[in-house]
Amino acid sequence: MAIYSKQTIPSAAEALPGREQPVSLTGQHFVHGRSLLAPFPESCEVIYFGMGCFWGAERLFWKQTGVWTTAVGYAGGYTPNPSYQEVCSGGTGHAEVVMVVFEPGVMTIETLMKLFWESHDPGQGMRQGNDVGTQYRSVIFTTTRRQQCVAEASKDAYQTAMTSCGKGKVTTEIQQAPSFYYAEEYHQQYLAKNVNGYCALGGTGVCLPPVLDTDEVDQ
Repeated sequence: MAIYSKQTIPSAAEALPGREQPVSLTGQHFVHGRSLLAPFPESCEVIYFGMGCFWGAERLFWKQTGVWTTAVGYAGGYTPNPSYQEVCSGGTGHAEVVMVVFEPGVMTIETLMKLFWESHDPGQGMRQGNDVGTQYRSVIFTTTRRQQCVAEASKDAYQTAMTSCGKGKVTTEIQQAPSFYYAEEYHQQYLAKNVNGYCALGGTGVCLPPVLDTDEVDQ
């Protein structure tokens, strides 16, 4: 395998080729037993968050009332159906992300954004704490227009708060959701299966201020 930079996302031409076959999964959430796989209830929406190592990030979201299910995987790069080792090599361009399936009538997108911004450091570029590499970058991948608008407005608000606290520039990438590839079975709900497992999740201490009203934005 070629040696890739930990700080630079490879081009499509440079990325590893991957494979057509997705990973094999039981498809059942280890904590609550609901499905990890679509189709999901019509009342739900899906959004994807990258906050560094996906183990702790997934636990943060599965604990929330109104989150129907969660799964971890890879997105934002070029390599189809990558392995964890390939993602860690820096040769896929993917970030480690959590798929969050939520019921907007119970869990609002604004609350999810507050959890996202306040639970990690979005100003570190290609790293999160001691975890260094392109797969640990901060990302939000949206699936509706309103999610996109709320994400962008909350980023602006959080940047203002970060600047006022002398914390520097937010590097979070926000875009419409690309292809999502499920991670291997042992990564799914890892911290429920390994209660003393590694979790590097931690915020900056900066709170997300109120965000401009986006209720009138169409789905």
